[in-house]
Amino acid sequence: MLDTHRLRVFRSVVASGSVQAAAANLGYTPSAVSQHVTALQRETGLALFERAGRGLRVTAAGTVLAEQADAILARLGEAETVVADLRAGRTGTLSLSYFASVGAAWLPGVVHRLTADFPGVRLDLALRESLPDDPAQCSDVQIAVERPDFRGRPGFGVVHLLDDPYVVVLPDGHPLAARSEIELAELAGERWVDNDFARGWCRRNLVEACSAAGFRPPFHVEAHDYPTALAFVGAGIGITVLPELGAVRLPAGTRAVPVVRPVPVRTILAVVREAVASTPPVVAALAELRTVAALTPAAAPRSR
Repeated sequence: MLDTHRLRVFRSVVASGSVQAAAANLGYTPSAVSQHVTALQRETGLALFERAGRGLRVTAAGTVLAEQADAILARLGEAETVVADLRAGRTGTLSLSYFASVGAAWLPGVVHRLTADFPGVRLDLALRESLPDDPAQCSDVQIAVERPDFRGRPGFGVVHLLDDPYVVVLPDGHPLAARSEIELAELAGERWVDNDFARGWCRRNLVEACSAAGFRPPFHVEAHDYPTALAFVGAGIGITVLPELGAVRLPAGTRAVPVVRPVPVRTILAVVREAVASTPPVVAALAELRTVAALTPAAAPRSR
């Protein structure tokens, strides 16, 4: 493997015409330049210079190597520029995945900041409801719902973003709609609209809270997502219980009321690949996620 620093010194000697001139240009002593050239000749097994009177003349082999050195050093300079750009976040790719209810609520602000601050970075966005089992399939940043005690996995860090309590969405004319909060057990006799077709952690969390309140939620109608379930409530089909972040856009004629005793809460985290955690785009993405999470109504303290 050729030493690129010796190549630079050698190229300077060829361009300058002498060891003394190269030493002056590089800020080295003539003896240091001579040592680098001697070491490069030993490294290549080639005679790169020959004596010409009191000076040196480049050999045919040295001329060819100097031409190749120009291309090598140019490519090295390009690589160094790419490395600097990657370190500064001016180029590259950032993969970011999210679940449905934070897509419209949080992602516009995050993507706007990243595209404005890092226009050379390509964003790979993916809708993903849970963390992949294979770490290789994980995004650089994944906004995920997990248990509060989730500690991540090797190679990944965890950033807490929000504890999102659940609310019940009812028609305005419902007898409980005027309440400031509703005990979960009071909903046992209602006609429930399911809103989680995937049967993921959010639904399991709700079922566990209902079990703690002494009943199992009586799902009468199944919807595959929050907007459809909310539309069913607006049509007078029943009530639905979901995280507050999923109820930020309510249909006309409905209202959301916090549920208590117990209060189901889902924890929203950013799971970050440690290898890219300190890169400027990831730092900016996390800062923006913290900002939008803090502006979420669920982040405001409640009086109980």
